Amino acid sequence: MTTTQTTGTDDSHPPSFESVWALMQENAKQHARQMEEFRKSQRESQKEFRKSQRESQKEFRESQKEFRESQRESQRESRERRKEIEQMIKENNRSIKILNEQMGGLHNKFGEMAEHLVAPGIVERFNILGYHFDGIADRGYKILDEKRNLIAEIDILLENGDYILAVEVKADVKKNDLKHHVKRLEILRQHRNKKHNDPRKIRGAIAGAIFFPNIKEMALENGFYVLEQSGDTMKMDIPEGFEPKEW
Repeated sequence: MTTTQTTGTDDSHPPSFESVWALMQENAKQHARQMEEFRKSQRESQKEFRKSQRESQKEFRESQKEFRESQRESQRESRERRKEIEQMIKENNRSIKILNEQMGGLHNKFGEMAEHLVAPGIVERFNILGYHFDGIADRGYKILDEKRNLIAEIDILLENGDYILAVEVKADVKKNDLKHHVKRLEILRQHRNKKHNDPRKIRGAIAGAIFFPNIKEMALENGFYVLEQSGDTMKMDIPEGFEPKEW
């Protein structure tokens, strides 16, 4: 009996060179496509970045331009405002100068008006207080030093056997006017003692067109009689308890 043995066939053969090569070629193509897509994406990104950068630079330049324009405008406005302020200062200085000249003229004119406004009736006003002046002793009474230099001047001087009354006339009485009148009376006292051996008591008065309440109070505290303008004449109010100072 003859026995026939069948040998099995193995289908697991190693890949051929051609198939491996084909696979490598396919992988290479796929890698090339991926690289091309990557480079394309990179180019697009760079393009977008450059575009964004250009836009940012453009915006920055425009912003810088606007800032410079704004700065120039601000500087121009500042220069114009400074010119306006300088012009205002000049105009104010001119106005102040004119006002000072006018006020100076007013002071001078009021001083000149002393004999027309203050002098009439002044003797009677003080005589009511018991002074018994015969009249105005002097107007514009000048006190000179040994070299004949003027050291003091009194607008109106009243005298009797016991008293000398020195009246200073001002348009607008200030604090310094009170100080100056005190000094003026001290000079008058020294002058009368030295030149005339005059023992009479000296008293002072301030006549003014404008008297602020605090200045009037200071004048009274200094022992001055106060004469205020009232219309076309002068009034003299003496508060209760007032004591005139004597030099």
